[in-house]
Amino acid sequence: MSKPYSVIASPAKQGVAISLMATMLLCFLSTVAFAHGPFNNNLFLSKDDRILVLAPHPDDEVLGAGGVIQQAVAQQLPIKVVFLTNGDSNQWSFFLYRKHPVIFPGAVETMGLVRHDEAVNASQILGVDPKNLIFLGYPDFGTLNIWYYHWNQRPPYRSLMTRVIAVPYKNAYRFGAPYKGEEIVQDLRSILRDFKPTKIFVSHPADHNGDHLALYLYLRVALWDEKMEGVQLYPYLIHYLTWPKPKGFHPEKYLTPPDALVSDEIWKQYHLTVAQIVNKKKALEAHQTQFLSSRQYLLSFVKFNELFGDFPPLKLRLNENVALVSGQKEFMSTTELPEELNDRERSAFVGVDWKSLRWETDNLVVTIGLSKPLAQDVEASIYFFGYSSKTPFGQMPKINVRLGVLSYSVYDQNKRLEQGVVQINRSPNEVTISMPLKLLGYPEKILTSARTTLGNFPLDNAAWVVLELQQ
Repeated sequence: MSKPYSVIASPAKQGVAISLMATMLLCFLSTVAFAHGPFNNNLFLSKDDRILVLAPHPDDEVLGAGGVIQQAVAQQLPIKVVFLTNGDSNQWSFFLYRKHPVIFPGAVETMGLVRHDEAVNASQILGVDPKNLIFLGYPDFGTLNIWYYHWNQRPPYRSLMTRVIAVPYKNAYRFGAPYKGEEIVQDLRSILRDFKPTKIFVSHPADHNGDHLALYLYLRVALWDEKMEGVQLYPYLIHYLTWPKPKGFHPEKYLTPPDALVSDEIWKQYHLTVAQIVNKKKALEAHQTQFLSSRQYLLSFVKFNELFGDFPPLKLRLNENVALVSGQKEFMSTTELPEELNDRERSAFVGVDWKSLRWETDNLVVTIGLSKPLAQDVEASIYFFGYSSKTPFGQMPKINVRLGVLSYSVYDQNKRLEQGVVQINRSPNEVTISMPLKLLGYPEKILTSARTTLGNFPLDNAAWVVLELQQ
């Protein structure tokens, strides 16, 4: 284990903190727009709360909920922080940290241990005892792939970097657990049963990072299996195109939702104290491998508030249309796309979003919108994962409809199904899919999403939403 990070600031650091506090207090007096705006829906922790923070990677716990964690500690509330992965596949940050590429499987595992220790150091700065940290050890950059393709009779996923098919870390929650979807759900169910949280802070269903999306989805299934749907969920957003703004260290400013996800009903905010902001920055700095490579981006989340929003389950009734929460977003122009995209990716970019949903007797009818027609090598995928209390989730169908320029195919995990099992109507900028409920295993609930890709490179995605079929 690394040497614990000191929480006692040097005189020089204390001077910086005092200067920061003075600046922020002045800025606070002059900043009132957000507090009186449409997001004045504040989050408070009660004396009876039990706080569970779920992080896809070490550092996400600080980025998304570093202030909330400190507040829970200050109120002496029971708290657990759970890490889905050890973040062992972030090669750019490791290159800067080690000064050479980290490519051998053993070395990648070692970097996972480094990030484990960074999380321990950061937790101590936030006031969390390391015994309240849980590391599941599933594959960084692989948990969404597991969600799509590795359930039931399918073999475990093999990590791209470590080349292993089971949790390799002996200090993990369940060393040797196979890289399978039902194994992740099992671990989350066990934690939920043992800890009995009242509030859960987790990655957001509109996040553009695969591990972030996957953690939210596994949690949903675990909550359903444990019949704990009444637990309050507070998803935090980290990865989203051109967001957050402004980049860099601006502690005097507020974090606001992306324009495409703004809604009066789904966003809550926690206001950090000045001391909590100072400690949040210190905790991020303790994640040294990440801070070294992504300083400006990470500091973008050290602001006067933390944001939490969720799309409530959509209740579908027979023959009633439902327009989705995010269905009014304007697609980005090429000039608004992230600088990280190359010219080919920019020219090929196709935005995707929901239009409407409809339950018609034996079919779920879904319409998505595209910012422009699909081009060569660009594919749109629409996912349908049904849930039934009568059938283990691992055994339920996992349907993926893949659309190319002129053709389409339908898969259940990796198994290609016969052409014609679903009905598709499409125009250049809109696609309607009629999905038989029988094909989904006659579910009570459905998790669904859509995304566009250029080869294996993700372009855009519509947020995952939960559908409930109301009889």
